Amino acid sequence: MKLILSGGEISHRTTRVRRRGITLALVTALSLAGTGCSSLSNTQRGALIGAGAGGAVGAIIGNAAGSTTKGAIIGAVVGGAAGAIIGSRMNDRAETLERELDNATIERVGEGILVTFDSGILFGFDSSTLRAQARNNLGDLARVLAADPEDYEILVAGHTDNSGAEAYNQALSERRAAAASDFLATAGIPGSQIRIQGLGEMEPLASNETPVGQQANRRVEVAIFASAAYREEAIRQARN
Repeated sequence: MKLILSGGEISHRTTRVRRRGITLALVTALSLAGTGCSSLSNTQRGALIGAGAGGAVGAIIGNAAGSTTKGAIIGAVVGGAAGAIIGSRMNDRAETLERELDNATIERVGEGILVTFDSGILFGFDSSTLRAQARNNLGDLARVLAADPEDYEILVAGHTDNSGAEAYNQALSERRAAAASDFLATAGIPGSQIRIQGLGEMEPLASNETPVGQQANRRVEVAIFASAAYREEAIRQARN
């Protein structure tokens, strides 16, 4: 365990692995998205979700769950046999990430993966410059996906606690997300496949009233989900 107490930032090295299915809220939202499409096959409905409706579903999920990254993953859900193909690939990648990443939480969400890093692992206090260890962690993440990088889309989101001015926290979260994204792009993930978002203090995981809660809220999340091209390929495979 390593604790860094500097200006309120605390870094706690830990590896936690959580596996979660789609929650009732996600299932409900997906069901609502399919209203009026009951006559479509799973593959056709999945294609609609992946192509357009998924973005709206993802926004609903993100707002309901307080997680933009989970919303992005659910927005790319295909479902049916094609979703099973994608899910199998993601299971394999998640298991590899669990072995390779020493300081991250790996969570399977829908047909994607959510990787969460404590900001203190990646950055120094009030800094958006990646630590050497951060480069190792992000490099390992990119290496796992490097065999077929164009099959993935990635959303990198930065988060802070509520210490300090809201506008400053927002800008810091954006700089940190950009730094992580830039490194992934140099490590083998096509830059066109990566999006970034700074969320500042808007999506806390825990109460900001305690140091432990603030620590949990300072994080960088990497959402990994099937690219549009891979979703189309999975649909084609499911038809054969």
